[in-house]
Order: sequence, then structure tokens, then C-alpha cells
Amino acid sequence: MAKRKIVEIDEAKCDGCGLCVPGCAEGALQIVDGKARLVSEVYCDGLGACLGECPRGAIRMVEREAPDFDEAAVGRHLAALESPAPEPARPAPMCPGSRARSFALPLSGRNRARVSVASGAEATEAGPASALGHWPVQLRLIPPGAQFLQGAHLLLVADCVPVAMPDFQRLLGGRAIALACPKLDDAREHTARLAAILAGSEVESVTVVHMEVPCCSGLQVIAQAAINASERQVPLKDITVSIRGEVLAEVAGAAVC
Repeated sequence: MAKRKIVEIDEAKCDGCGLCVPGCAEGALQIVDGKARLVSEVYCDGLGACLGECPRGAIRMVEREAPDFDEAAVGRHLAALESPAPEPARPAPMCPGSRARSFALPLSGRNRARVSVASGAEATEAGPASALGHWPVQLRLIPPGAQFLQGAHLLLVADCVPVAMPDFQRLLGGRAIALACPKLDDAREHTARLAAILAGSEVESVTVVHMEVPCCSGLQVIAQAAINASERQVPLKDITVSIRGEVLAEVAGAAVC
């Protein structure tokens, strides 16, 4: 074997977002056990088309001894990837609370009786129906290909907003929601996950709802960066909420890739 350029993946940095996979036309990269991996050295042409796709900088080019790039093997490999699998793959084990679910109808009045916080006794009257149409709601847990995202209008909401805003449910009706915190969470991880959602689910619009505190405006930056990374023209709207739950500003505009 001779020395040649070939990709190397830092598993400590890789979060398994999968953005690098379509960037490799030879199919050399796949997500295996939650990490991007080079499935065969002979599939890597060493040109590095995948380098710019990784938001975490987990991929680099190195020069080392490796088998020669095999174009014929790549052709067979790509043909196999396009062929239907003989049996459906078993779903990977997951936490039951992370399983994607859609809710077709709001809860009935009988099944949503409110519980009195003060006394612990069940109230006799029914509370308002929840407008939530799916689960999970945390951005980092939402599968990019979830059915409830297809053609959806997405609310990207800072974690504190539903607590501060008394009529938050009016924003939620008919929309998908993703909760995130731009200060306490990993912004790069959120950007990569949102970009994957936008690229694969035909989301029609994104509305960012964040608190008035300066650090919370980072959520709008995440949304714009994800739209740019997805290479789609997705309308973006920004709503700012005060710490007392009042809507301070609503700014709409078409996102530019």
C-alpha cells in the first residue's frame, strides 16, 4: 500500500448529525452506532468534498498508507445502497419518551380535567385543550425525518418562553414546535440538527420565539445559520417576548441562503 490522502473522523467531536453523508458522492461515509464512519478506505477518493459539511469540525484529511481508491468498488457499493433491503431494519433501541408521535385530535374535555395545585383535588370543570400536535418537543430529540415535520410551519422556541407567556398556546396551534436554549445548550449541535430538519422535511417556514434578554437572541442566529446550511429559501419570522410574557416585537422577512 502506498501513502495517499484519506479522510479521518474524530469520534469525540462527531455528534452523528449525518450532514456529511450526502456530501460524499462515493458513499464512503455512513452513520454507524450514532457516529459518522468511513465504511471502506477504497471508497474514499481523498478529494475531501465532505470536509465542509461537518459543523463540528470532526472530519479532516490525513496522508497515510491506505488501499487505492477503487472506482469499480464504489459503483457496486452505490448500487447496493440504492437496492431495497430484503428485510426492514430493526429500529435502534431508544428511550420511550423520545419516540416520535403525532396527535391527531386534542384531548377531550373528559380526559383533560384539571387538577387543583392548591388542594390536590381534581377540578370538576375541564381545562382548555392543548394545541400540542406531536412529541418530542426538544430540538435535540426531534428526528429530522419525523412525519409531523413534513410541510410543517415550525416554531423554534426558547425554553423560557412558554413559562413567561400566558397565552403561548395561541402561537402553537397548527404548528410543529422545537424547544431549545441558545445559552445553556450547544449552539453548533442545534444548528446542525435544525439544518438536517430543514433539508429533509420540507418545512415551509420557521418562526423563532425568544425572550428579550440578549443571550436569548442567539436562537435567531441558530435559525438563520441552519437555513443557510440547508441551502433552502425558508421564510423566517422573529418574535421577542418580555420577561413578563408580553410580545415586544414581531419581525418577518424571507431568509436568504
